[in-house]
Amino acid sequence: MTDVSHRASFAFSARVLGALFYYAPDSEQAAPLVTALTAGGWTQDWPLAQDTLQPVAGIFSTPSDEAVKDAWQRLFIGPYALPAPPWGSVWLDRESVLFGDSTLALRQWMRENHIVFEMRQNEPEDHIGTLLMLAAWLAENGRDAECDQLLAWHVLPWSTRFLTVFSENAGHPFYRALGQLALLTLADWRSTLLIPVAEKTLYR
Repeated sequence: MTDVSHRASFAFSARVLGALFYYAPDSEQAAPLVTALTAGGWTQDWPLAQDTLQPVAGIFSTPSDEAVKDAWQRLFIGPYALPAPPWGSVWLDRESVLFGDSTLALRQWMRENHIVFEMRQNEPEDHIGTLLMLAAWLAENGRDAECDQLLAWHVLPWSTRFLTVFSENAGHPFYRALGQLALLTLADWRSTLLIPVAEKTLYR
């Protein structure tokens, strides 16, 4: 990720996706992004081919009887079981638990690379939203090697499965489209990654 324009476009897409997966759609971080994606016209700014993005753009603008904030609550908070939990260890741990071995491995990697960020409450660091925002931060600060490692070791091994299940079970057009946009974007990142993606067993 040595090209400056590529780094900037990567950071932009990673930060947008991370915020939309992590923050409530009516929050100050996510609300402008939700408005932009549902209004249309955003595809020219997204670092993927226009013909690839057009079908997704149409889904974003599809009306729904369910409010987008209610969909976010259902998909990320509960109270019922989440159809696609957004934490890596749920997919990578044999017992499908939070704070599993993969979370501990991520923490160790962060310590070794002097990476510190504050989580809300006692929350695992391997939330898809926080990982994507961390990748954006690494790219923005020229830490390309660590960014590639984060993607290859801690994001891409499980994110395709998570995003596929998330899209299929989202139920709301905005989040169905978000899952599909993330799938397309992360597949593009994988194709340009300079190190191989770790092969890990998935348990969901």
